[in-house]
Amino acid sequence: MSQLKEKAKIMSADDMRRALARLAHEILERNQGADNLMLVGIRRRGIPLAKRLAQAIQSIEGVQVPVGELDITLYRDDLSALGPNPIVHQTIIPKRVDDAIIVLVDDVVYTGRTVRAALDALFDLGRPKAVQLCVLIDRGHRELPIRPDFTGKNVPTSKKEVIEVHVEEIDGEDAVYIMEKVD
Repeated sequence: MSQLKEKAKIMSADDMRRALARLAHEILERNQGADNLMLVGIRRRGIPLAKRLAQAIQSIEGVQVPVGELDITLYRDDLSALGPNPIVHQTIIPKRVDDAIIVLVDDVVYTGRTVRAALDALFDLGRPKAVQLCVLIDRGHRELPIRPDFTGKNVPTSKKEVIEVHVEEIDGEDAVYIMEKVD
């Protein structure tokens, strides 16, 4: 199994804060405000990012946007690779998704398979008016026809590289790193 070594720090805490503030403005502009909007973070790091976006939107518009938490474990196409007893966490959606504008929030988009699983999970909960995708990092290499509507930073990577997003709530720091696989 390959190990990872740090290749470069590509975003600091300040860079992440600025990117999230810009993303909040872009979400509001695209949707002409926060009416009927719900942010849904994809477990794990998408959840704190969605909460931060909601805080930014509240400071801009004075409106509290509901934030949901989506666990996609059982919707993954690589479920068998997770082991015989994958850990399933609770999905928490604060209001009906029917006719809402849902902004799915994740830390990194890569192949698109996580987003596909999130869409399946979301549509099992109802029929949103629209679903938009917001990611902090787009690293390319898509295997499915999925493209973010809102992107914090595009980071072209090789397949030997891995993007690690660290958030204070989980990792004790805010930063984004490019890691390189070493044998």
